[in-house]
Amino acid sequence: MTNTVTRSYKYRLYPNQTQQKALGDILWAACTLYNQALAYRKKRWQESRRGVTYYEQAAMWRQWRNEEPEENPLRVLNMTAGQQVLRRLDSAYRAFVKGQRGAPRFKRVDRFNSVTYKPGDGAAIQNGRLYVQNVGLVKVRWHRQLPGVVKNIVITGLNGRWHVCFQVEIEAVRPALHPGPAAGVDVGIHHALALSNGEFVDSPRHLAKAQARLRVLQRTVARRKQGGRNRRKAVRQLARQHERIANQRRDFWHKATRKLAGEFSAIVIEDLDLNFMLQNGNLARAAHDTGLGMFRDLLAYKAIEAGGEVVAVSPQNTSQMCSGCGCLVPKALSVRIHQCDHCGLRLDRDVNAARNILKRAGTLPLGANVDGYIVRSLRSSPS
Repeated sequence: MTNTVTRSYKYRLYPNQTQQKALGDILWAACTLYNQALAYRKKRWQESRRGVTYYEQAAMWRQWRNEEPEENPLRVLNMTAGQQVLRRLDSAYRAFVKGQRGAPRFKRVDRFNSVTYKPGDGAAIQNGRLYVQNVGLVKVRWHRQLPGVVKNIVITGLNGRWHVCFQVEIEAVRPALHPGPAAGVDVGIHHALALSNGEFVDSPRHLAKAQARLRVLQRTVARRKQGGRNRRKAVRQLARQHERIANQRRDFWHKATRKLAGEFSAIVIEDLDLNFMLQNGNLARAAHDTGLGMFRDLLAYKAIEAGGEVVAVSPQNTSQMCSGCGCLVPKALSVRIHQCDHCGLRLDRDVNAARNILKRAGTLPLGANVDGYIVRSLRSSPS
C-alpha cells in the first residue's frame, strides 16, 4: 500500500462583479446554515438535554434546502458543500465536549469566509478555470503546477479578495537521511531563535514596523460614520494591512525554517507552551509579532521533508544551567549574558540555553554537534 500525504495549494481567483456577488451569496448561505444548525443544537439541549448528531442535521439540511425551492436563498449552496458546513459545526462541538476549545458561537456573515466543495460535486477545474455551481467559470492565476489528486476545493473570500485552496493527495516519498549536524534552538523575544552554534535569527517585527500606518488607518475608521460606505472601505483597508503583515510574517518563517531544515539533520527545541507569552501584558504584542507558534508548525514538516527530525525536550532550567559544567547559575530575565563562576564560561544566555537544549536530546545518535559538544543521554555524566 502506497503512503500518501495531503498538501494544500493556494491560488488567487479573479471573479467578475457578477461572480463576486454570487460567491458572496454562497458564503451568506453557508453562514446562515451554520447559525441555523447551531441554534437547533442549542434549543434541543435546553429543552431535552439531548445532543444532535451530524447525520440528523444532514437530513434537516435536505429539508431546509428544499423548502420553497423557487425563493429559498439557501439553494445557492451546493448540497455537499452544506454537509461540509455541518461537519465543521459537528467537529467544533466534539472539540468542545473534549475540553479542547470553548462552546461554538454564532458566526457573523463578514467573518464566515470559506466554503468547501468536493471535486466534481459543485466545483471542478474546467479548461484552465474553476467551475463553481451557481457562479460559473472563474479565472484562476496558476502560479505553480497542481500535482496529485484533488480531494477538497476550499473557496475563501477575505478583504475583497478571493482564493481557492486545493487539498491534494500526493505520494509520500521517503527522503534520504540528512547528513548534516544536530543543533539546539532556543526561542524567545529578544532573539527569535538562538542556535547552539552561536548564530541568531531575529524577527523582522513586521507589526512594529507597520504601527505608524496602522494608526493612520485606525483613526480613519474611527472618523467614518457607522454603517456608511466610506467606513466599510476604511475597515477593508485596515484589514488588508493586517493581512499583509501576516503574509510577511509567514513568508519570513517559511524561509527561516527551510534554511534550518536544509542545514541540520536534527533540530532540538523545547517542549514549551507559548501561551504564557501571549497572556503576559508586557510580552503579548512582541510575541504575536514574532509568531513562534508558526515557526514550530512549519519546522515540523519541513524537517521531515528534508530527511531530518525535530526533537522536543524539557524546558526546565535550560536558561539557568551552565552548558559548560552543569551548575545552576540563577539570573533574572533582564540579564542577557550567562557568566558561570564555577567554570568561567561566559556567553549569551540564549546560546547557553540552546546548548543545554541540545544536550538533553538523549534520543539522538551519539556524535559531535555543530559547536563541537558531544551529544549525550540525560542520564550520562559529562566528561
